[in-house]
Amino acid sequence: MESIRRRIAGRSLAHEEKLPSIRATAKTMGLSPSTVAEAYERLGAEGLIRSRPGSGFYVVGSLPLALREVAPRIDRAVDPFWVSRQSLDGGAETIRPGCGWLPTEWMPDAAIRRAVRSLAKAEGALLADYGPSRGSLRLRNLLARQFADEGLRIGADEILLASSGTQAIDLICRLLLQPGDTVLLDDPCYFNFRALMRAHRVDIVGVPRTKDGPNLAAFETALKVHRPRIYVTNSAIHNPTGSLLSPQVAHRVLKLAAHHDLTIVEDDIFSDFEPEPSPRLAVLDGLERTVRIGSVSKTLSASVRCGYIAAKAGWIEELVDLQVATNFGGPSPMAAEIVAHVLSDGSYRRHVAALRTRLAKRRREATTLLASLNIEPWIEPVGGFYLWSRLPDGINAADMARAALADNVVLAPGNVFSAGQTATEWMRFNVAQMADPRLPDLLRKALTSATTNDNGSNAER
Repeated sequence: MESIRRRIAGRSLAHEEKLPSIRATAKTMGLSPSTVAEAYERLGAEGLIRSRPGSGFYVVGSLPLALREVAPRIDRAVDPFWVSRQSLDGGAETIRPGCGWLPTEWMPDAAIRRAVRSLAKAEGALLADYGPSRGSLRLRNLLARQFADEGLRIGADEILLASSGTQAIDLICRLLLQPGDTVLLDDPCYFNFRALMRAHRVDIVGVPRTKDGPNLAAFETALKVHRPRIYVTNSAIHNPTGSLLSPQVAHRVLKLAAHHDLTIVEDDIFSDFEPEPSPRLAVLDGLERTVRIGSVSKTLSASVRCGYIAAKAGWIEELVDLQVATNFGGPSPMAAEIVAHVLSDGSYRRHVAALRTRLAKRRREATTLLASLNIEPWIEPVGGFYLWSRLPDGINAADMARAALADNVVLAPGNVFSAGQTATEWMRFNVAQMADPRLPDLLRKALTSATTNDNGSNAER
């Protein structure tokens, strides 16, 4: 195959030129005819050659030019898509303290491999057919038992599997929102909440986040003035701040939601990182006006995409129809089986416990590093991998992020998380991605560059 590719690339084999026969090539190269036949078939699958029955194999065209990797665009607007695109598109050499996931080597590789091997013994339907419209019953039962341990007693019929946590929120938005509706978000909040709401063409109202949850006075005012349809939030290990919801604030939020006919979408994706469970709105009101969503992308695998929605049964029925219409089902049955296999494996609990210990150490180390740069975390989180941190006076986070990107360091500047654009001097750091020994000097360099940048006021245009 490589020999023929070289000849096509070097133009010694031209368009529509006939290749030597399988037998002749086998003789010339000292290979078996079956080996050459398979090589030709693979080259045909790549679109380089074509078989003409009764005639032989012919070159289809020139070898496609190898495109270089697209370099990160430093000049694009620093908006909610900025961090995602830089993090996803960066090469292996990219340092990612601004991304939203754990390093690959932290994930339960052995457990995932065992689960993948188990698929070899699965029935053919699992490997080839569409899955049921609600997703794997085995996995939904596992989730229902997990929720029961928290005090949320629901059946598998009140759980819908989705392709990811993001798709879960998208389905809820499709069900509950119309363009022009208003949505409440924490300020700051997970930046992809903002991106998704923009895609649904709804108005966003930000509610300042405190160390105990949303600012209740601002929350109540927003309900009265803007009459939002939904409120999207993290209760546990809030993204990006790492804060928790206090019992008092949780109780008041639910009372206000009931009075103003507000639906709460509670993203519980970070729950496994908590040493002890904090209050959950879905548990406190039993899914009466709360929808819980989540996924395993943070603790198990971002490649094996699988999320869920827990909601009242009537809404689940409508969400099933929406998912069939937009995706013809939920996650891949193979993905759901892998997740179910790992979650039912005793090693998963040990893996999560080890993650908590490892992250606690990394948070201490990262806090020390940031302190040496005069960067101060807002709080000391009890779990998770984010530190929401204030930069030194006068430093524009977007300027610093652009400067860092020039050295292949992806940062997460504050205003991508802020609906009100009030976080100019804030940055979210992922402590699990801060072990590279080059990082202290690169952050110091980016800080210096941001200090001397005279265009800070235009940094987020």
